[in-house]
Amino acid sequence: MDITRPNQVWAADITYIPMAKGFLYLMAIMDWYSRRVMAWRLSNTLDVDFCVEALEEALGKGKPELFNTDQGSQFTSEGFAGLLERHGVRISMDG
Repeated sequence: MDITRPNQVWAADITYIPMAKGFLYLMAIMDWYSRRVMAWRLSNTLDVDFCVEALEEALGKGKPELFNTDQGSQFTSEGFAGLLERHGVRISMDG
């Protein structure tokens, strides 16, 4: 797929940030064309809520045609995937 314009494809991922006592989790949503970070959140748990909050913020700035993630439980949850579906966004998940 050729990505030729903003809001064509967005992607999200979670990274682990080691801290003195455990981890923080950084979730970021990025537009693949512009490389703009549409929204991000930090959390001390891997609950889906911080991912949904970031997605709600990002969708307030635009709407992608396609949203790509891995198959993590946060991204396959009804809260996250359902929000994308309600906004008419196609979902792509890496194997």
